Amino acid sequence: QVQLVESGGGLVQAGGSLRLSCAASGTIYMIHDMGWYRRTPGNQREVVATIGSLGNTKYSDAVKDRFTISRDNAKSTVYLQMNSLKPDDTAVYYCAVQIGMLSTYYYWGQGTQVTVSS
Repeated sequence: QVQLVESGGGLVQAGGSLRLSCAASGTIYMIHDMGWYRRTPGNQREVVATIGSLGNTKYSDAVKDRFTISRDNAKSTVYLQMNSLKPDDTAVYYCAVQIGMLSTYYYWGQGTQVTVSS
């Protein structure tokens, strides 16, 4: 009963910026962690950034100081501001939202393509 809708992906030149959004809808009792992950062909999905319910953030070394994750609890939405993009950032980006009360579950978005040209 939970669906995540992503937007903001696209094609940009190296050094450019993109802002990804992910909004959750459906049966939502409580949102805990939110995060962004990415996958390239042949590679395991890796964490990009996460943000906890108290606003604590974590970033992978590859994106630290370039990407910023934020959340709007009233809108059940998580964002990823991506600046100074590099060709190595090219991947399919997935959002994830942890939802539950007695128990929790991570819901995943469908993925959005980000392509950075050199």
